[in-house]
Amino acid sequence: MPVFQNTVRNAEHVSPDLNPGLNHDDATAWLEATSQTELLRFTTAGSVDDGKSTLIGRLLYDSKGVYEDQLASVRKATRNLSTNGLDLSLLTDGLRAEREQGITIDVAYRYFSTPRRKFIIADTPGHEQYTRNMATGASTANLAIILIDARYGVLPQSRRHAFLAALLGIPHLVVAVNKMDLMEFREDVFNAIRDEFCAFAAQIDAQIEASAIVYIPISALDGDNVVNRSQRTPWYQGPALLEHLETVPIARDINLTDLRFPVQYVIRPNLDFRGFAGTLASGVVRRGDAITVLPSGRTSRVKSIVTWEGELDEAFAPMSVAVCLEDEIDVSRGDMLALPGNLPHSARRFDATVVWMNQQPLEPNRGYLIKHTTQVTQARIREIRYRIDVNTLEHQPARGLELNGIGVVSVEAQRPLLFDPYRQNRFTGSFILIDPITNETMGAGMILQAEAPQGATGRVTDAERRAVRGHAPLAICLPPGRVDLAWLLERRLFDRGYMVHVIHQPESLCQAVHTALAAGLIAIVAPAGPADWELLRQAVPAGQLVRAETVQQGMEAVARLGLSEAPLTGGDGI
Repeated sequence: MPVFQNTVRNAEHVSPDLNPGLNHDDATAWLEATSQTELLRFTTAGSVDDGKSTLIGRLLYDSKGVYEDQLASVRKATRNLSTNGLDLSLLTDGLRAEREQGITIDVAYRYFSTPRRKFIIADTPGHEQYTRNMATGASTANLAIILIDARYGVLPQSRRHAFLAALLGIPHLVVAVNKMDLMEFREDVFNAIRDEFCAFAAQIDAQIEASAIVYIPISALDGDNVVNRSQRTPWYQGPALLEHLETVPIARDINLTDLRFPVQYVIRPNLDFRGFAGTLASGVVRRGDAITVLPSGRTSRVKSIVTWEGELDEAFAPMSVAVCLEDEIDVSRGDMLALPGNLPHSARRFDATVVWMNQQPLEPNRGYLIKHTTQVTQARIREIRYRIDVNTLEHQPARGLELNGIGVVSVEAQRPLLFDPYRQNRFTGSFILIDPITNETMGAGMILQAEAPQGATGRVTDAERRAVRGHAPLAICLPPGRVDLAWLLERRLFDRGYMVHVIHQPESLCQAVHTALAAGLIAIVAPAGPADWELLRQAVPAGQLVRAETVQQGMEAVARLGLSEAPLTGGDGI
C-alpha cells in the first residue's frame, strides 16, 4: 500500500489525506477537490549522467509519492555504494538495460501530487541516439527541466535538449544546475553556467523569453533545493524546484482565443439527436455562438453542448464534448468548427520542422500518410529545405533525413489541411507522418507557415504532373477478363502512394487510357479480349504501355518507373 497512513501526515508536500474513516460526503468532497487540482506536465532532459532520474526519484521520495513495495524493490536493486543504500534513479530507470548501464533509454512517466498541483513527469533519455524519445516525452509538456552537471557546464547534449524544448514550444524552462555538492555549492560556478546558457538561448531561432527561464542550484543526490530550500546555498534567493513547479503560471499555456474543434465522431443515436463529438483543441465555445464548418464554409449556431454529465453553457480546451448545431449541415470526421472571424489556414502546401523517428530515412517525393488533428490523408515531402545541426544550430543542405534528424521541409498534402502555426497552436500545428504500408510512425512535424502562393497562371505541364504524382504515367494491360487482378493491383499500388485508376467497361477504351495518361495516372486495364491489346499497342506511345500476367509483374513494372526527384514547384502552372 502507498506510504499514506503514517509518513504523509508529517510531510510538507503531500497529497490531501484520505482517511479510511471518512464518511461518504467527506470522501466525495475530497475527490472533487482532487479533481479540480491543476495538472502540470513536465519533462527532464540533459546530458548523459546529469542526474535526471535521480532528480525525479528525489522528487517522488521527498514528496512521499512512492509505494512501500517500490522502495523495497529499489533498495534490493541498488548497487551504487554512493547512494547510502537507496539509488533513487531506479524509481524511473525500470528497464533491465537501463539499470545495467546506469542510463535512461526509454521515456518513463511518473505521477505524483501535492496539495497545490498534480504532476505528470516524463523522464527522457539524454543520449543523442534517443532524440526521438525525448521529442515524444516533451511534446505535451508545460515545462522542461534541463539538468546541467556543475562539474562540466553546458555540454553539446545540454544545448541539444534546450533547442528541442524550444522547438517543441515548451513555454517554461528550468535550468537545474545539479551536483553542486561536488563543487562545494560555489556561487561563481553557478553564475558562470547561467551566463553561458543565457548566451546560447539567445541564439536559438525559436527564441525562449529570458523571463521564462529559471535557474536553480540543486543536489539531486542530497536533496538540496529540490523539495525544500537548502541551507548550503545562502546566496541563492530563489524558490526550491518543487515550489517553482507548484507555482509556475500555466493557465495561459492553453490557447483560449482561437476556437478549434476538430470533429472526431458524429453521434446519431436516434432521429432527434445529431452531435459532433471531439476534443476542443483550443478556444471556448458557448451556446448560441455563430460557427463556421470547415472546409465547407457553411455557417450555423451552437444549439447545445452535451457531455456525459449533462448539457453545458460553455466548454473550453481541452474538454471533450459533443456540439449540436441549429441547422442540418453535412459535418463528418476531419471537419473543424471555428468562429467565423477567426479561421485557421486551409492549404495543401506548408513548411514544417520535422523530427525523423524511423530507421528508414526520409525521402523527398515518397508517399506518406499524414495524420493531422482528426483526419488522415496522403502527403509527400516536396523538398528538404535544410537540416539543423542541433549541436551548433547550423543549417545544412540535405537530400534526406536519418533517424533522429531534424530539418525544415516543404510538405504537400493530397487535400487541404486546417492548421495554425505550431507557435500559435500546438494541437492544430502538429502532425505525424505514417508509412502507408507498415503503419509505422515515420516522423513528427511542427507547422511553421503556409507556403506563399507562386502566382503562376500558365497551363499545367506534364513535367509538373509527374512531379506532383511522384511517378510517370503508365498503362498496365492485364489478361483479358481478369478484373479481379485489376482491383487487387490497384489496391497494392494505391497503398504504396501511387495515383492509380482501373479502367473498367469504358465506352472508348483508347480514349479512357489517353485521358488517364494525360492526367499522370497509372491506368490498369483488364481488356475484354485480345483485340483490345492490339488497339492499345497502336494507340499508346511506346514506353507508356506494359503487359502483365500477374499482380507481381504489374508491381515490378511500376517499380521500374522510379520516383521523381524534381521538386513539386518551379513550373509555370503551379
